[in-house]
Amino acid sequence: MLVAFSVAPSGTGRADGSVHDAVAAAVQVVRDSGLPNRTTSMFTEIEGEWDEVFDVVRRATDAVAPFGSRVSLVLKADIRPGYTGELDAKIDRLEAAIDAAGDDLSA
Repeated sequence: MLVAFSVAPSGTGRADGSVHDAVAAAVQVVRDSGLPNRTTSMFTEIEGEWDEVFDVVRRATDAVAPFGSRVSLVLKADIRPGYTGELDAKIDRLEAAIDAAGDDLSA
C-alpha cells in the first residue's frame, strides 16, 4: 500500500506560524522506519504493508504532538494487493504516458 500523509501541529504559539521543526520530527520517524518513502513540500509518501505503514504514521503523529496543543493529520491511501515498488512505478508509468501523448501530438 501507498500512503500519502501530512501531519502538523496547531496552537504552536509561534508568531510566524511555522511548523518545520515538528514536520522534521515526523519525517525523521518515517526515514528511520526503513520503508520506501518520499517527502515533498506538502506530503510524505510511504510504502509497505498495512500494519507497518500505519505504525509509522502513528509514530510520526506522536512525534509532532509535543509541538502544539493539537495535531492535524491528512491521509490518503492507495491499497493495491500484490503490488510493490509502486512509489516509483506509478511515476514511471505516468512519465511514459506523458511521453507517449507527446509523441502522438508530434506525429
